[in-house]
Amino acid sequence: MSKQAKTGIAALGSEDFNVYQAIGGARGIAESLLPGLVFLVMFLATSNLQLTVAVSGGLALLQLLLRLVQRQSWLGALTGILAMAICLLWAWLSRDARNYYLPGFITNVAWILGLCLTLLLRAPGLGLLVEYLREPVLSGLKKWLEQWRRDRALYQAYWRATLLWIGMFAARLLVQLPLYLNHRLAWLGSARLVMGLPLFAFVIWLSWLWIAQPYHDHHRGERSAQSEEDEGAL
Repeated sequence: MSKQAKTGIAALGSEDFNVYQAIGGARGIAESLLPGLVFLVMFLATSNLQLTVAVSGGLALLQLLLRLVQRQSWLGALTGILAMAICLLWAWLSRDARNYYLPGFITNVAWILGLCLTLLLRAPGLGLLVEYLREPVLSGLKKWLEQWRRDRALYQAYWRATLLWIGMFAARLLVQLPLYLNHRLAWLGSARLVMGLPLFAFVIWLSWLWIAQPYHDHHRGERSAQSEEDEGAL
């Protein structure tokens, strides 16, 4: 059985990184773009928020059912449904279609604050995520941090990549928040689609370009040192 391709940030540590696979392939693209596209088109066409919420919610459930029927990983789809449910509920309770996009603003702000904090603590957020996904740790955190932070090339690559992701989240806010405040729903929905998966794909590809060489050099060196240590212990 072939090993399942890693997606998202986990893909940055892959030997055979592929941006198409990193964003989930055809299914990932469909599941990321369709809910927002359907919501926008339905509301602009009908101006009926209740119908739009019902159709969008039904589509999200259909995506989950398809995964279950095909016996594929359902955790990602379930997470997406929960996120979309929050957006739909917010819009429905406020009776304002614009508020479908409000949780996204909150998420972007949270990411900016969290990643900025990691830079202040000299532990770049992209490094924390990539290294933890490669080797989850429950103890020995200080040693685990120093193993990759003392590699200057890798540390600088993680720092740059973290700034890049902060820039992505900030750009979304700078472009989309004024559209929200000025009630430009069509433009807001379009901007959200363009600055969603397509922008994410560009950012994760650029992150890989910066991280890949120092990342693999570092971990090859670690494996080599460990092999020499093991041989010396025999």
